[in-house]
Amino acid sequence: MANDTVILTTLNAAWSEPGSVLDVFLESFRAGESTRELLDHLVIVSLDSAAHERCGQVHRHCFVLVAGGVNFSGQKNFMTDGYLKMMWSRINFLGQVLEKGFSFIFTDTDIVWFRNPLPHFYLDGDFLIACYHFTGDPDDLSNAPNGGFAYVRSNSETIEFYRFWYAAREKHPGLHDQDVLNSIKNDSFVAELGVKIKFLSTELFGGLCEPSRNMSRVCTMHANCCIGLSRKISDLDAMLRDWRRFMALPQDDKHSVSSWTVPRNCR
Repeated sequence: MANDTVILTTLNAAWSEPGSVLDVFLESFRAGESTRELLDHLVIVSLDSAAHERCGQVHRHCFVLVAGGVNFSGQKNFMTDGYLKMMWSRINFLGQVLEKGFSFIFTDTDIVWFRNPLPHFYLDGDFLIACYHFTGDPDDLSNAPNGGFAYVRSNSETIEFYRFWYAAREKHPGLHDQDVLNSIKNDSFVAELGVKIKFLSTELFGGLCEPSRNMSRVCTMHANCCIGLSRKISDLDAMLRDWRRFMALPQDDKHSVSSWTVPRNCR
């Protein structure tokens, strides 16, 4: 974008097959409000050759990431060894993006986009991250971070923060990036860095853990708190159907709609 911000998502073969998560993800941009043009700034980072080939069939901007010969092509269930390696490769890569001078919006592919989130980002924050549950205070470090959606400004503070975060995995073996972030967010070194951490409201950036209650404001919805690819696809499809029904309503009726038909299979 004009301010050197790029939208990034990561993708492996299991999530890229026709009819899988990728198709719902891209369709949400086309169905959303002021989101279609954001596809021009989306780079799909493929974690294997099959995902990269599929990306080239459906999107303009594709980048293949080779991570030390590790095979990320299959479905990686939560907290398995393959899942952890994939998550930490992602943190390392995002740190390199910051070092190159690019700010980014990172989004998991199991997130549907309904509105442009940029106007809702805090101007005084360096590292903005979604939550599993939101306390109501964007500065409250007791919020539980959800690494599936984040906006990070490229500056010296965030570059050093990502280096520290990635290095911290060695002190916390067997933990994924979100749990390690929970451990380091109160660290004195992070405070000394001066990186300004802000947490995003689930009203705007919701998920199955804590759905947005305001369809007139929601920007994104995440199929979190859900294990199993087929379950995720089913509920993501349902979210998109809910959105289309909402958008088809007369304007005067929209303010009264606040609920989703999900979770279903992810219940």
